[in-house]
Amino acid sequence: METTRHFTATTYVVHEGAVALHEHDGVGTWLPPGGHVDRDELPHETAVREVREELGIDVELVAEVGDVEGNTVEPLPQPRHFQLADVNVTEQGVGHQHVDMVYYARAPHREVDPADGEQPAEAWTWFDGEDLATDDRLDADVVAIGRRAIEAVSDRR
Repeated sequence: METTRHFTATTYVVHEGAVALHEHDGVGTWLPPGGHVDRDELPHETAVREVREELGIDVELVAEVGDVEGNTVEPLPQPRHFQLADVNVTEQGVGHQHVDMVYYARAPHREVDPADGEQPAEAWTWFDGEDLATDDRLDADVVAIGRRAIEAVSDRR
């Protein structure tokens, strides 16, 4: 079986010590906003766009920017995590994977107002550190990264 791979960007959005997650209707697991990097986009642009579409919130990325630049090189905001996610797994093998760049972002509020065609506002829940640690609906990687995002964004006020 041939495995297809797409580049994606995911954003852990933090406001006052909590991250926004929803039960993804296609995957059936709790995830932060994210999606495929479009042909004309850079990954950090995708991260911000997906949050705007899914949550209706304009966020500020909390990301280091490289310090090496030149006539043909521009440093970009760096993802906090770079991971490979199996999306379509069958008995025949892994059919599809996401090469995912994970960012952290600061939100100015928690009012969720998704764009048309996105999951409704009621699908989103804000999880603080204790919620992340005790909610058995969440995958271990979402818990670990969510807690790190809360800590990192809270430290950079």
